[in-house]
Amino acid sequence: MKEKLIDLFEYTYHFNSEMIKAISENLPKIDETTINLINHTLNAQQIWNSRILNEKTFEVWQVNSFDGLNEINYQNFQKSIKIVNDFNFDQVVEYKNSRGAKFENTVFEMLFQAINHSTYHRGQINSRLKQSGIDPLLTDYIFYKR
Repeated sequence: MKEKLIDLFEYTYHFNSEMIKAISENLPKIDETTINLINHTLNAQQIWNSRILNEKTFEVWQVNSFDGLNEINYQNFQKSIKIVNDFNFDQVVEYKNSRGAKFENTVFEMLFQAINHSTYHRGQINSRLKQSGIDPLLTDYIFYKR
């Protein structure tokens, strides 16, 4: 299971990097919603990691310095891999969501949420890129594995 999750986080890291690159190369054509979505995508992974690690979380929709997005993506990747290697996937973690409501989920559920959430928002970003006249990226997992 660890190897499979590491592979999925490598995939997530790779295509988040590619999205940041595509946005960077086309900044004059990029709208605010697209910038918000790439930030939110990275923020969410940081938040899930931080909930597991009991660290300070980002705000859900905070906008980070564009120049710092690659570093945030890298730190997210490193922390996700650390969690995969160091935590029991069945361990239950209690946390509060962004509205202060209390929840609990297993480490596996939280890690899978981070991966799935990134995939979902990369799809939204691709749609925004296409609407802006920019070729969308082929980010399907199967393309990554070919």
